[in-house]
Amino acid sequence: MKKNKLPKLGFLYMDYVLRFFDYSNFKGWPEKIEEVTYHWKNDKDRFVKEVKRKKIEILIGNIPATAYDTFVQISKELPDVRFVPSLETQFPNKSKENVTLFAKKYNLAIPKTEIFYDKNEGYEYLKKAKYPQIIKRSYGPSNYGGYFVHKADSYEEAHKLLEEKKYNPIYTQDAIPLKYSGDLRVMLIGHKPICAFWRFSEEGGWITNTSQGGSMSYEKVPMNALELAVEVSKAAKAEYWACDIGIDKNTDKPYIIECATAFAAFPYIRDWICQYLMWDFSNGRFPKPHVPLFSWEELGKIDPNLLRTMRHIGFSKYKPSCDGTWYIDKKEDDFDMELAQESLESDLPEPIEPKNLPIKEELLELSTNSEDCIEKKININCATLTDIMTLHAMQEDLAVEINEYTKENIVTDCSDLLDIESIDEQMLESWKEDLDDMRFDINSADLDDLKSIKGISDKLAQIILEQREKKDKFTSIDELKDVKGIGKNKFCQIKARFKIGE
Repeated sequence: MKKNKLPKLGFLYMDYVLRFFDYSNFKGWPEKIEEVTYHWKNDKDRFVKEVKRKKIEILIGNIPATAYDTFVQISKELPDVRFVPSLETQFPNKSKENVTLFAKKYNLAIPKTEIFYDKNEGYEYLKKAKYPQIIKRSYGPSNYGGYFVHKADSYEEAHKLLEEKKYNPIYTQDAIPLKYSGDLRVMLIGHKPICAFWRFSEEGGWITNTSQGGSMSYEKVPMNALELAVEVSKAAKAEYWACDIGIDKNTDKPYIIECATAFAAFPYIRDWICQYLMWDFSNGRFPKPHVPLFSWEELGKIDPNLLRTMRHIGFSKYKPSCDGTWYIDKKEDDFDMELAQESLESDLPEPIEPKNLPIKEELLELSTNSEDCIEKKININCATLTDIMTLHAMQEDLAVEINEYTKENIVTDCSDLLDIESIDEQMLESWKEDLDDMRFDINSADLDDLKSIKGISDKLAQIILEQREKKDKFTSIDELKDVKGIGKNKFCQIKARFKIGE
């Protein structure tokens, strides 16, 4: 690449998957950034041709677990295209099993973990294992807010759970006695920690994922956890990375629980990632971003609702005053931001050869919402954060937004969720089969129910109620056309929000 020539960038998007990066994250990039969308199933050849036609040199975007193997093939057909993150770096994104294989290859500290494709071998191990054990669904996407993570306090509990859930392989870990009853989320850019916080389980609970409740704290983040996160990021050769780390309360030793390039992040963190990438891609034409080591402590004092709206938060480097009275914590230099090394195919761990794997990747590719994944229809109005996290391609920050929205609004039609800026028609389409019927029964809805429906005023709600009382009941939704105040446009607006109950 010539010194002053900028590479041709492209965003890698996928139908039904939430976009992590967009043009606004690459503030100041002077060249056009292309888009290439993968449409699932038999789209490989068309996708490769489009990337070549648009002459994209760097393709930016996370790849969902269910498309990972397909994109390994795609990357081989695009040898001159740099994937960011690389396919090797994204290896742990695919499954919890891959996280374990990655950690074992690079001798990273993880809880004692065993994976069994032979059920009988797994049960024999669990008869002798130390309890409690943490049992997880290891295959397929893992970003479900702890929905497929279980604690078993005895062999009997473990056996009953596995017979009910039918997880294959059996993936089981020794439970760590967690310090402060919480774990740490550490986010890194260029191997430098740029955000770290404790996640505590809610009272009476044990899962520390914030989507299931509980609390967060940015205080007392131990240095050895940051050092482990940096070690893991460098092993993955990751431009950006996140780790969940548990600290053993008896030994203070940190252990990797999860790690991936796919994680929930505030917009300003996505901006920082892209500032770093622009520095990387431009051979220094754009400056390396400066993020103080403990910036998260100050940002953590700001109301999260305000942070969601803030963009392009920047920090200038500290400069000593003229009289020379200044102090710099040497640890800042120990965690300097640096370029990630180029990934190689040899970086990948050797896979386990599975026996009798029940779900083939090609069947998982279009939807993760099989009976094995989603056990019930979801009514957004009363769904927990855990329920919302099971929706396809859901991320923690969006799940929180949906949950907050339903505290102020009643959803009777899934299109109501388009009020949330991050949600589009494609996402709604991907959730369609997993959302419950949230329409009101027109014959049992009370006045407050009617008033809560989008498009119905207090006055119109009263008129509908009076009309129903005159008729005894509605026999068809079309009868709403006879209600005073409901014209053709209003009927079209509200008809999808009602049903005739049995």
